[in-house]
Amino acid sequence: MNPDDLKNIAALWFKAFNEHHLENLLELYDDNAEHFSPKLKFREPQTKGLIKGKEALRKWWKDCFERLPSLQYSVNKLTTDSDQVFMEYTRKVEGEEDMQIGEVLEIKNGKIVFSRVYHG
Repeated sequence: MNPDDLKNIAALWFKAFNEHHLENLLELYDDNAEHFSPKLKFREPQTKGLIKGKEALRKWWKDCFERLPSLQYSVNKLTTDSDQVFMEYTRKVEGEEDMQIGEVLEIKNGKIVFSRVYHG
């Protein structure tokens, strides 16, 4: 994919996430997508931080949106190559210190197939 298409997917991802629009967020993912997150590893240790498939993603983010109604991500930088976008953003939640996040979205055929979160 070209860099503009990858950045467009990232923009749609941020829009859906910041609006807490779960179905729009899930629409960006392949049915068999995988997601790794240190927060997932902490909150659900049995997963070892990795979940697979849209239903697992739905459950994870639904819980996240319900627990953290003020959660917002502020984009700092997007870097692309042929099949992925690296997103640097700031996680903001009322009552919590801002957190710097890095996340890679691997994209095939216009859908996210794998995402990995890094906390900084």
